[in-house]
Amino acid sequence: MRVGDIIHGLMRGLAVIECFDEEHARMSITDVAQRTGLERATARRCLLTLAHLGYATYDGKFFQLTPRVLNLGHSYLAATPLPRLIQPFLEELSHATSESTSAAVLEGPDILYVARASTRRVMSINLGAGARLPAYCTSMGRTLLAALPPHEAQAILDRSDIVAYTERTKADMATITTELAVVAAQGFAVIDQELELGLCSIAVPLYNALGQVVAAINIGAQTARAPTSRMIAHFLPLMRKVQAEVRPLLR
Repeated sequence: MRVGDIIHGLMRGLAVIECFDEEHARMSITDVAQRTGLERATARRCLLTLAHLGYATYDGKFFQLTPRVLNLGHSYLAATPLPRLIQPFLEELSHATSESTSAAVLEGPDILYVARASTRRVMSINLGAGARLPAYCTSMGRTLLAALPPHEAQAILDRSDIVAYTERTKADMATITTELAVVAAQGFAVIDQELELGLCSIAVPLYNALGQVVAAINIGAQTARAPTSRMIAHFLPLMRKVQAEVRPLLR
């Protein structure tokens, strides 16, 4: 790919869309310029273009994304068979465990949720297709990182904003690297209150027919209801079953 092939205006527009989140749902031009690092004039043109195309609203001071932005994510989900294929398996797994189940792929330093079957809300934030969480401290993230060659996983960790969300978070590079080696050896990852107190989860990788890891699935639950020991003893065998059933279907 040549530098001249890159449309920098498109890059800036996408950066503007991505800077909106739950805590920054309505922003001024100055807000967007600060969050993206763009010049104020550039941020203004991007925002006005998004408003003109119907991807944002503008009340004279603040911009806010519209539901039309969901079309961008829908295009990915519609073109990717994984979410449609895995959804029935997640629902069956959720029914069998009475807990919420999810599937995610690795997207830079984050995991991107592509499917979910929720029986109850287990986190303080809403999770669904399109949601993101940091890979280094999530069960699906560690599963996916552990499947990569060590130098690739390290490159992603180097780009990650590693912070301790709770006193249990493994937030130093040496500990995370050791944990990834453990996950790679045992074939599953367990998180015990590292992302949010009271929440634990277990994840396994999903392989395609060629033996390549293409995604991960997890079960998340409140620690008081399903501690990690119970997850390993009772949930892991069910997840292994899904893992085996899905593999020949992912081509």
